[in-house]
Amino acid sequence: MHTVTRIEIADTVSDAFNKSGAHRSELLTAAATNQARPEVLDLIEQLPDRHYRAINELWEHIGHVPVGA
Repeated sequence: MHTVTRIEIADTVSDAFNKSGAHRSELLTAAATNQARPEVLDLIEQLPDRHYRAINELWEHIGHVPVGA
């Protein structure tokens, strides 16, 4: 098993972001649709249940996740 990275998270949730951003539930849906690993889904579930205007707002809450491998 390899470590989850910000790149992996971005790859699985980027479809969820539109002009107005995305809610955590939309991020989870996008990640599941993009066949994210369970570890990625777990990290997204740990995010506060709110609306995110841009993907970089996610890193405020999961800053411990490395950018890349």
